[in-house]
This record gives sequence, C-alpha cells and structure tokens, in this order.
Amino acid sequence: MSRLLKIGKAAEYLGISIQTLRRWEKEGKLVSENSGNKGETRYYSEAKLLNHSKIHNEANLTIAYARVSSQDQKEDLIRQEQLLSNYCASKGWCYEVISDLGSGMNYSKKGLRRLINLILSCKISRLVISHKDRLLRFGSELIFTLCEMKEIEVVIINRGQEISFEEELTKDVLEIITVFSARLYGSRSHKNKKLIESARILSGGVT
Repeated sequence: MSRLLKIGKAAEYLGISIQTLRRWEKEGKLVSENSGNKGETRYYSEAKLLNHSKIHNEANLTIAYARVSSQDQKEDLIRQEQLLSNYCASKGWCYEVISDLGSGMNYSKKGLRRLINLILSCKISRLVISHKDRLLRFGSELIFTLCEMKEIEVVIINRGQEISFEEELTKDVLEIITVFSARLYGSRSHKNKKLIESARILSGGVT
C-alpha cells in the first residue's frame, strides 16, 4: 500500500510550495485521498505523487517570479502575481509563482535563492517576469546569462520603452539610499522616510 503524506510533506516531495499544491488540486491536476471531505487534513498518495512528478518534469515547468521592495507595496506584489498567473495560464504552461518581498539589492532573498537553484539544476524550461528589474537592481544580466547557458527561455511581459541612463542611475541611487537608511535608522523611522523623500525630490520625482 502506498504511503500517505500530509500536504506539507507532499509539497516538499514535489519540490513546490503548499500554495501551488492547493492550486493544482483545485485545477484537478492532483487529487488528495480525502478531497471530498472539507476541513479534514489532506493526505496524498506517494505513488500518485511520484507519477505526477514524472509528468510534471516532462511538462517543462515555468517559473514566474514576482518581487516588491517593501511591505507597503504588498498590493503591487499581489497584482504582479495575478498578472504572471494569468499570462502563464493563457499560454497553457505548467507554472509556479515564486514571490519575494525585499530590496532588489538583496541577493539572499528566499525566493531568489530558490529560483537560482532551479536554474542551476535545470529543473525549469522558462522564466517569466513582469519587468526586468523585478529580479535584481544590479545583476539581473547574470541571471539571464545563467538561463541562456542552461537553455532556459526568459520572458519579460512588460518591456516598454527603455529608460535613459540618467533614469536608471537615479533608480539605483534611490535603491542604495533606501537600503542603507533602513539599516541605519530602521525601516519605519521618521528619519528614514524623510531621507528617502528628500532624495526623491532632488532626483526630480523619478521612482
């Protein structure tokens, strides 16, 4: 008899998040052993998980990556996730959304580290982002190079008009000020907010 796993262990077995596993079950891609009983602990057959894992790997997983810099941008993160989900679903891709809340200068974000591990282990065939700078403020080209080396397609939904060197530099300076002022004064302090606002005024309102 196949061993039964709780949802957390089942998600870990497949190498996905619990949120993704719940979505797959809702979409009928994977069914728990007691899916008809609401409110009860979900259990998944290890044999079925193994079979699904094989199909899942053959389906060439797409990773959609979303990121915002701070907690007060949480609504923007939700919009990004929805945009990415709708886009991938419209293409018929087997996908998972990875999200991060943190500075574009932080290379240690949990989601980014997982994304890089997936790229290096060749477990995905496609990376989808809403904008180029959602990956990193500095170093996104390195991620793109890794994808190219691993033959992973990169899809940027909103390329838009390329910004000027001056605008790009201003964004980078603001990002640096935000990070270091947060470390110096605390992310919610009055001094921090005042310093960032002053920098934005001097830069002509570019964000």
